Amino acid sequence: MCAAAARFADDMHRRRTVREYSPRAVPRQLIIDAVRAAASAPSGANQQPWHFVIVEDAAVRKQIRTAAEIEEREFYQRRAPDEWLNALAPLGTDADKPFLEIAPYLIAIFYQRHGLHPDGSKFKTYYAPESVGIATGILITALHQAGLVTLTHTPSPMGFLRDILKRPVNETPYLLLVAGYPAEDVTVPDIQRKPMTEVCSIV
Repeated sequence: MCAAAARFADDMHRRRTVREYSPRAVPRQLIIDAVRAAASAPSGANQQPWHFVIVEDAAVRKQIRTAAEIEEREFYQRRAPDEWLNALAPLGTDADKPFLEIAPYLIAIFYQRHGLHPDGSKFKTYYAPESVGIATGILITALHQAGLVTLTHTPSPMGFLRDILKRPVNETPYLLLVAGYPAEDVTVPDIQRKPMTEVCSIV
């Protein structure tokens, strides 16, 4: 058990966020199984307040890119404080998001601010953002284990996702996950994770 845990931790420390993707096709069932793993996550009162939209249609991915880049340009040119832009500078990010079209799959993740009974009446959901965050972590891990790379993309605001993907008003966009194979000549920033002594305490 200890050896298996160490191997898993080592493998996850090799996981990197990737911004350059290959258009190479990915088996749909691989994505579905990763989402199935995510849907096993624990949730407040077992309400499972999430919905995952797997986006494979090229025209829809293009539409999402166009809408996302409008928000991103507004962020980089007007909304982002200098401190935030300075923090992003080493990563080389900007308002252009070609990966939203090039990668074969996007997974739009929504959380339910409240649930809806069959008659349309509302019911309260508990710890919805936290629950969906846990499910998203499992999804990223599942895709990594399957040999794919991912990117978490959170343009703000993300209301356009609900409109483009025709989701109900009780669902709030949580995150857009890019998934696929890395480009052959991909590079990633040279970053280091914090040591365990900084992120973990034992009492």
